[in-house]
Amino acid sequence: MTELGPVTWPPAPIRTDRLVLRESEARDRARFVELFASPEVGTHIGGSRPHAELERAVPEVPGRRPGSFVVELGGTMIGVVTLDRRDAEHGGQVRPITGKVELGYLFLPEVWGRGYATEACAAVLAWFAAALPGEQVVLRTRTANDRARRLALRLGFTEVERYEEYGAEQWLGTCAPSASTG
Repeated sequence: MTELGPVTWPPAPIRTDRLVLRESEARDRARFVELFASPEVGTHIGGSRPHAELERAVPEVPGRRPGSFVVELGGTMIGVVTLDRRDAEHGGQVRPITGKVELGYLFLPEVWGRGYATEACAAVLAWFAAALPGEQVVLRTRTANDRARRLALRLGFTEVERYEEYGAEQWLGTCAPSASTG
């Protein structure tokens, strides 16, 4: 049993036309540091962290937990896709999402705009739909993040509400993915 429910973790790697989604490995550490130190990525997650601080804090095998997939392109990590069950203690805006699984993703800026986030998120949603059929998934982003909202709509999310949090208007969408998502 994991925080996602009765699924075996980690699953076998998920392969798409261009990507491999897999569990984190030690070789991904430098890319995790780069991802969370990126000012461009930080714009969407409440700020980046100093590179030196991350070098000290990031474990040898970062991101190794149920629901966390490394996205690999040509043998190199380019991002992460996560599924996290939200509980009341998780913080933030919890009323409409308590108990639901939230889809999250971060990609290195060098690969933005090439469809990798859509491809990776669709593959993770299809895996999740097969593992836990009919379970609802939520996605949150800043309303001002047009790219993230467009991605959510492409993936089948429907807007549930907008609300104020972290000093900005947020967008909340929900979907019940089918195994054919993507």
